[in-house]
Parts: sequence; structure tokens; C-alpha cells
Amino acid sequence: MSPLIRYKASRLRYAGMRNRPKEEKTMAMERWRPFGSALRWEPAGHLGEIQAEVNRLFDSFFGRPTSVSMSERMWMPVVDVQETENELIVSCDLPGVREKDVAVSITGDVLTVKGERKAQNEVGDENLHRLERWHGKFERHITLPVPVQADQVKATYRDGVLEIRLPKVEEIKPKEIKIDVL
Repeated sequence: MSPLIRYKASRLRYAGMRNRPKEEKTMAMERWRPFGSALRWEPAGHLGEIQAEVNRLFDSFFGRPTSVSMSERMWMPVVDVQETENELIVSCDLPGVREKDVAVSITGDVLTVKGERKAQNEVGDENLHRLERWHGKFERHITLPVPVQADQVKATYRDGVLEIRLPKVEEIKPKEIKIDVL
């Protein structure tokens, strides 16, 4: 397209905008985003996740330093924390961990779950093609969102899932005091 035709086309578009309200002119000048804000990516908000993923990829490609053996590496079991009207329920996936190898404690508003998943069988390096399952010690510290009654906590372990029920501290309700007239 020649510069003269391009100039006339832009003048025609502008002439049609002249009598429109300012809001419409502004809207027409905004950059078109076909996917809207639903797919907006803000890299600064995800730097921690990106760094963790790069570290994971680097470690999986080059391996961990040789001074740390597989049994000394810590793994982190996944945890769900659910709040009901009367209690908190913490569920922790611990597949392959025996009940006697798990310890649960509570200090203030922090619940601690720690233990160890032992290697099921030792395989020589010459037969090992892939090693993705973690074993070794673990420790999770979970900050509780509400005060709980530490002496009433109950923990159950079934099918590789540890469930901890923590009753909430009862709220102190205001009591109305009747004033006697003398």
C-alpha cells in the first residue's frame, strides 16, 4: 500500500471517530487482546514457581551432589487442611510409611508431622533404570489458621493417609449482665 493511500485511509478512520464520545475513541485506541485478561501472564508473580521448576529440572538432569545419598534426601508429603464449624481436619498422604515411623506434635499454632519412609528393597546401581519414588526422612510444619484444643487432638492412619482432627477452641461468647436498679 502506498504512503498516500495509507494516509487517506487513516484520515477516513479518524473522520468517523470525530463525532463519537471520548470513551468510544479511547476504546478504539486500546490494544486488541484476543484472549482477554483470562490468560494474562505476570512473570514477576510466578518467579518462585519458575525458580523451583528450573531447580527441579536441573537436579533431575545433573543429579544431586554426590555427597547426599538418596536415603538422606528429604521428601515432602502433600497435605490438605480443611476447616469445619467445630474442627480442623488435616489429611496427609504417606504412602509406604508405617504408622510407627510417623510422629505428630503441636506447639502453639504449628502442627508438625515428621517421620521416615524406608526403602522397600535395595537394588544395585547396575539394575536401576529409573528411581522416582522418594524415601528417607520428612518433616512438615503446618501453621494452623485458628486456635485449637491441643489436648483433644486425634490422629488416625489408614490406607497410607494420616488424618488429624483438631477441635477448635470454643469462642468466648459475651454474657449479658442484668443491671439491678436500687
